[in-house]
This record gives sequence, C-alpha cells and structure tokens, in this order.
Amino acid sequence: MAFREQVLKVVSKIPKGEVLTYKEVARRAGSPRAFRAVGNILNTNYDPQIPCHRVIRSDGRTGGYNRGSVKKIALLKREGCQGVF
Repeated sequence: MAFREQVLKVVSKIPKGEVLTYKEVARRAGSPRAFRAVGNILNTNYDPQIPCHRVIRSDGRTGGYNRGSVKKIALLKREGCQGVF
C-alpha cells in the first residue's frame, strides 16, 4: 500500500474528539520522519470521510487545513477537543 493510502487510512480512524500529530500519523503509516509529507497529503484531501482536521502539530498548535484554519478550530471545538489551539 502506498504511503498516501496508509496516511489516509490512519487519519480515517482518528475518533471524534481526539487528535493525532502529523508526526504520529507518519509513524503509524510506516515512515516516522515523513511528517511534512503527511501535511502535504492531507492538504490535497477533500474527502469528507477523512477527518484531516484531527491532525495537529507536535507543539499543540492546529497547523494548516485546506478549508482554512478558522474552520479547523471550529470543527475541533465542536467535537469537544480542548487545549489544542
């Protein structure tokens, strides 16, 4: 399975109200040092079944989101995530 497919599979399993870091997604997808690639993959994903908004930076900040950072924060808050932004 290609790295992109692995990343999307990992992200699709993040439960509502929880987050993973880009680095943790990369590790779970089999390439621990490919966290920037994870960000690039998620930036081009528009499938609503893949909750890209649940992936954040290692420092706890939200990071980017292809629908805008304001939308990402709103989605995280609506799902009950606290202290990640």
